[in-house]
Amino acid sequence: MYSLPLISEVRFEKDYFSEYPEQIRIGNDAYTGLRLRTAVSYTRKPGYYAIHYNQPKTLVTGAILQLNDGKIAIFPGEPNQSEQGTLSPVYTLQPNGSVAVPTGLIFIRFAEGVDVKSQREVINRAGYEIVESFPYAPHTAWLRAQSGNIADAIARIPQLEAIPEVENIEPQMLMERGLRLGY
Repeated sequence: MYSLPLISEVRFEKDYFSEYPEQIRIGNDAYTGLRLRTAVSYTRKPGYYAIHYNQPKTLVTGAILQLNDGKIAIFPGEPNQSEQGTLSPVYTLQPNGSVAVPTGLIFIRFAEGVDVKSQREVINRAGYEIVESFPYAPHTAWLRAQSGNIADAIARIPQLEAIPEVENIEPQMLMERGLRLGY
């Protein structure tokens, strides 16, 4: 588990990520009507930002952590708007504080027997498109906002939740790899 280095609480004059929620909740009672086993929440961490690059193994200086083979780098301080790549906020998983970065992908799972491809039209009306579906689990898929915007993908989750027979919705949040002991 990677913990962010302690820095004094930084509040920028401008909120670079105002279109992102302060908290992303997943699990029990996260979204009305969904019955999930455990609840977790991610809280936006002021004083840090992430840059999403188009190429893996991008060489960067000043990053405190790189994820996804270097396609995402986390930096302390105020974002530079001239940076190449997509900027996003950094979140911490509650209660343990693990660093997490939203990718813009949303995992959706329908009830067993509901083929996600049969729901394409309603998914599109909610503002998403199917990125990847799975022959071995035809009731599941990865989605992204039609705009391609990470903030839109997160903000429109309630529209997905309103689709009949949806059982699970989770934004993909990348975190540093850790060992799972005892499994």
